[in-house]
Amino acid sequence: MIALPGGVRILIATRPIDFRKGMDGLAAVVKEQLRADPFSGTIFVFRAKRADRVKLIVWDGTGLCLFAKRLEQATFRWPKIEDGAMRLSPSQLAALIEGLDWTRVREIDVRVPTATR
Repeated sequence: MIALPGGVRILIATRPIDFRKGMDGLAAVVKEQLRADPFSGTIFVFRAKRADRVKLIVWDGTGLCLFAKRLEQATFRWPKIEDGAMRLSPSQLAALIEGLDWTRVREIDVRVPTATR
């Protein structure tokens, strides 16, 4: 499991990419196709044509990091294939990486009641 910092932005590219690309190739996809800055600290998620593989890149402040995972006996659940990207919550990303149905994950709004005087 990956620990994610609070408030991190996560974008998933909905169109499959050439999975031979490394971190520099994926950073180019972020710039050219998603029109985003790969060095912004946003986590960018990519899928292969086969739905059993995922890659993530993120700038951690000192370097570009690459994470990859292949499911052995299942496939990841992906959004509809179209141009662009969509936003995921940290909980949804965690579910996606675990091979779970991330569309069923909802963020819980935890509010601390203020003390009555």
